Amino acid sequence: MSAKPELRALTSVRGIAALLVVFYHIRMSIAGLPQPLLEFFAKGYLAVDFFFLLSGFVIWLSYAQRLRDGGLAAIPTFLKRRVARIWPLHLFVLAGGVALALLLAATGRHDANEFPFAQLPLHIFLLQNWGFTQGLSWNDPAWSISAELGAYLLFPLLAVAIDWRRIPGWAIIAAIVALALLLASVMAMGGAQTLGEDIARFGLLRCLIEFAAGNALCALWLRWRERPMVPAVAASLLALLCFAAWAAGMPETLAVPLAFAASLLALALTSGRRGNPLEGRTLHWLGEISYAVYLGHYLLWTAFKLAFVSDVGAVPPALIALYMAMVIVSAAMLYHWIERPAQRWINGLAPARRREPVARDAALPR
Repeated sequence: MSAKPELRALTSVRGIAALLVVFYHIRMSIAGLPQPLLEFFAKGYLAVDFFFLLSGFVIWLSYAQRLRDGGLAAIPTFLKRRVARIWPLHLFVLAGGVALALLLAATGRHDANEFPFAQLPLHIFLLQNWGFTQGLSWNDPAWSISAELGAYLLFPLLAVAIDWRRIPGWAIIAAIVALALLLASVMAMGGAQTLGEDIARFGLLRCLIEFAAGNALCALWLRWRERPMVPAVAASLLALLCFAAWAAGMPETLAVPLAFAASLLALALTSGRRGNPLEGRTLHWLGEISYAVYLGHYLLWTAFKLAFVSDVGAVPPALIALYMAMVIVSAAMLYHWIERPAQRWINGLAPARRREPVARDAALPR
């Protein structure tokens, strides 16, 4: 099977979304941040929902047919590739968190809630967000990687049980809406009004449902990509309508997944078109290192504040610029020196008799 083409615009958007998560985590410490920007960055946690949809889209594109063709024998290779994609960098960054926690303990500043050593085995094996803990700890953003692992374990069943090619387009759209309604209903019954509430309880479900919706979105793209303009315009208008409905009072837990689903479909349908600013080299490179940005920035911010900041509530713009530069430089180093070499090494272990080309993917987190 030939490798699937990379949708460069989706890679670029992933990089932008990773930066939104960074600003979400540091927003309260930025001195002089205008209120509109503060409110905008306060919704940065929603970038993770876009990541989940994007991950489902790209994993379906890259692996669904392989799993259907290969059956049970293809599952170990799929899981090996996904573990190679997410686990080595997570483990490396977590080791940095352990070193930081030990340093804080040595200086009498260890926070047992932020760095609970008893929970460390769960974090090592990416099980921390499967209902075993009551909140986020260690490297907070890694909760979504824990949830992604759950989605990867479920995916072979989805790929074999659901052949979206045999389902009418209207039924696929109805399935996406039904998944969004299911997520909103479950979170409402649990008392959550936003997607970012009670991640320890709802995070895994949030990932699984949005990941499955991403699978369905890929099926729509596959059938519409040859004549993309009309569905791209329709998807764009639908996204705007959903965002407007959110502003008018529709629950975030329903409006945002639907708006992001429509946006992702529109972006995929227009990817590769001449003049698309998301096709540029710089944004694409940012997307390439976005997994390292996403995983590395949180603990780096903790260390940065300890080293450079005396008043964590008012960090001047110059120091914020320094921190952001450190995020980008460290992410590039992690990508080239840890993430990619480890991925190649694991993928090369016990190779199957028949090698398959590795598809370039835009999944989160990359």
